[in-house]
Amino acid sequence: MSDAKKTRTTVEIHNRKYTIVGEESPHRIQMVASMVDQKMKEIQEANPKLDTAQLAVLTAVNATNDYIKIKEEYNHLIEKLKREEQDKNG
Repeated sequence: MSDAKKTRTTVEIHNRKYTIVGEESPHRIQMVASMVDQKMKEIQEANPKLDTAQLAVLTAVNATNDYIKIKEEYNHLIEKLKREEQDKNG
């Protein structure tokens, strides 16, 4: 990453401020941070005795699980489109 393209965005997750440095737009970084914060709130409501580290790990596990499900669905759709294209072209 070149320094010229990096932006600094301050976000709040689980009542703590973080400065995120990267190439994504500040809007996108805020959106991602908001989603992480929301997921942490949901998990904490269901498990109020979790400490911050446990909460962070469970949030990461949940987010990764969601990512894997979406990736599998995407791959399934790509394969389906390929089969349909092959059937169409003989």
